[in-house]
Amino acid sequence: MHRRRFLRRVGAAGGVAATTALAGCSAVDGDPGYDVGMVADAFRPAELTVSVGDAVVWENTSSRTHTVTAYEGGIPDAADYFASGGFDDERTARTAWHDEFGGALESGDRFSHTFEVAGRYDYVCIPHETGGMYATVFVEE
Repeated sequence: MHRRRFLRRVGAAGGVAATTALAGCSAVDGDPGYDVGMVADAFRPAELTVSVGDAVVWENTSSRTHTVTAYEGGIPDAADYFASGGFDDERTARTAWHDEFGGALESGDRFSHTFEVAGRYDYVCIPHETGGMYATVFVEE
């Protein structure tokens, strides 16, 4: 289940049941307002499962500049391409990054994408790709 949706539902339930349900949760106190954080060299979490129609919010929680860039061959055929900076394809996103730091997310910046097609979505941070900064969103019906 989508973590933010879970927290809203549990929080709305109120009472002891909500307190008990959240007691074992290792999340940050309250809803941080994002689903995936970007630390110095990784996306946290590296894998996230959401439902069709859910929006995922990434936030740069580090002092380094990052991107969120889908691998064009790593998303379902019928899916919309996504990248911070709003690029239409991976080649354009990579060129923009290398030419003028296009798609850059500075500390505290957020990027959001709504997933309309079920499947696996692999993505990367272009400047930290060689360091292994890539992750996956799984979208279920």
